[in-house]
Amino acid sequence: MDYMAVVIIGCALVTFIPRVIPALFIDKLDFSPKVDKFLNLIPYTALAALICPGVLTVDNQLWYIGLIGAIVAAGLAWKKVPLGAIVILTVVILIGVYSIVPFF
Repeated sequence: MDYMAVVIIGCALVTFIPRVIPALFIDKLDFSPKVDKFLNLIPYTALAALICPGVLTVDNQLWYIGLIGAIVAAGLAWKKVPLGAIVILTVVILIGVYSIVPFF
């Protein structure tokens, strides 16, 4: 086995082990309702932290386009529209906004 394969396997183990050990034992722990709620909200906050910078930097010239898209998508999600429809409707609305912007 060459050096690069050993490095890749080593990196995989170093990444995998700290992730799998808590996953194996987390169901045996009993958290308070507040801690449980906090842990359940982590994926949503991480997703928001990943999406927000992209929303504001989607177009340097028209910075508000991403904001309009986020507001449209959030409004549709609030109304419990299916995810596929949210994506399609948001894209269609943003195409409309992009086509209207040159007239202003």
